[in-house]
Formats: sequence, C-alpha cells, structure tokens
Amino acid sequence: MKTKTTSHGQNTMAITEFQERVYTSLLAIPRGKVCSYGALAKSLSTSPRAVGGALRNNPFAPEVPCHRVIASDGHVGGFMGDWQKAPSTINQTKKLDLLAKEGVYFDDQGRLLVINKSTPSTTKHLKKSSTVTVENNAGGHDSPWFDGPWDLETAKTRLVEIMTNNDKPV
Repeated sequence: MKTKTTSHGQNTMAITEFQERVYTSLLAIPRGKVCSYGALAKSLSTSPRAVGGALRNNPFAPEVPCHRVIASDGHVGGFMGDWQKAPSTINQTKKLDLLAKEGVYFDDQGRLLVINKSTPSTTKHLKKSSTVTVENNAGGHDSPWFDGPWDLETAKTRLVEIMTNNDKPV
C-alpha cells in the first residue's frame, strides 16, 4: 500500500498503485457513458475481477465514478462495495439513479437502454415523455458505451485533487 502525497506535503488517502490506475481510468469515463468491467480491465491489462475488487473498495465514490462500470451484457450489476451492507436491489437502485442523472438509462430488468425518438418508455428511471430502444454492446455514435479515448493525464490530475480534498482520514 502506498500513500499519495501532494506537492504541498499533505498526506492523502492510502491506496494501492493498482487502485490508483483503476480510479484514474474511471475518471476518464465521461458523464453519460458507461464501460464494462471487461473493457476497463482490458485497458489496464488485468482481469475484470481485479477491477471489481478495486471498485468495491473505492473510498472516493461517487466523485470517482465506479457507478459508470456495468456488466458487459448491459446489466447494471452490483454497487457500493460489500454486497452484505444492504440488499442488492437498494444498491442497484442507487447506481441506476446516479446513472439516470447523467443521462444513462436502464429498463425494469436493469438492462442498458439508448434514448431514441421512436419507442415509448415504461421504465421508472426515465421521464414519462422519454423513449428508448435496447442498445447492444456494439457501440456506435449515440451509444452510451465508452470505448475511449482514455484521457489519463487529465484524469490523474483530477484523482490527486479528489484525494487531497477528501475529508476521510489517511
């Protein structure tokens, strides 16, 4: 475990080098986009389970947006660390709500949707006037799937700011 230190000599929270890489990559995913555990793992040359472990221990959520990582089949999956802290439906609802505020929507089964002008919506995570179609994992112009580019320099600077300004003890 290493402790990040700012240029002012202030200690920040202790995280591993691997966690730093994962959290930096998370900050490169823009609002309104999501990434799969597998795609994030591939960008880091690691496994999806390792990424999930780092996300589970994210002390900076939601500023470091682990809610933007979902299963590769488009399902929302778990959220907020220890699955035993609250029933998974409560945590999934929190994740769905965070993503909805960013313009990313899911159907009632927790499956990723793309806003479209042709199909009426019946999901509670969309405004009644919204319309949706199911999006596959192929990406595309209007796709909520993020596939880069990974602006890691800007993201790394942002992570240092978040760590420095975080009130949690080292």
